[in-house]
Amino acid sequence: MTSRSDIDPRPWSHRQSYPVRVLVTLLAGVGAAVIGTFAHRMGASMNIPYGLVLAYVILGASTWCARARSGISGLGLHLIASTATAWMIAAGSGNDALTPIGFNSDTMPYFSQKAGYLWLIGMIVVQLAFMFMPPKWFRIETPKPKTSTEQPVKSLADKPYEQ
Repeated sequence: MTSRSDIDPRPWSHRQSYPVRVLVTLLAGVGAAVIGTFAHRMGASMNIPYGLVLAYVILGASTWCARARSGISGLGLHLIASTATAWMIAAGSGNDALTPIGFNSDTMPYFSQKAGYLWLIGMIVVQLAFMFMPPKWFRIETPKPKTSTEQPVKSLADKPYEQ
């Protein structure tokens, strides 16, 4: 018995109907923004922003999938969902410090002061960069079906023994 995944090697979310692909794209955008918002401050206090790099990598992978899954419109929806989520977290009414922005200090390292701005503005720049990349970078090719005129390859075991 052949399952659908044996016939079509594309990822699960790429084989779904358009509304399901849009929903997956929106959820991926929200997820990338939440994880990136938590991760972007790692290392900022030591002036080594490895968390910011990690957040951009996660966002880039999610953005690549969104464009591969649904094209430019999927990328646009991902941009809106992720940016809105990150900015809502940053503008939250609580006294939390998930995305501290708008302060200067002589005693704080540069990335401690600027990591929030770099994350919020950089996430838009990263996703817009994906918009200008060639479409062929986002294609997942499906193998071409074999035609009935192709002959199977015969092995040496199929030949009779000749002397």
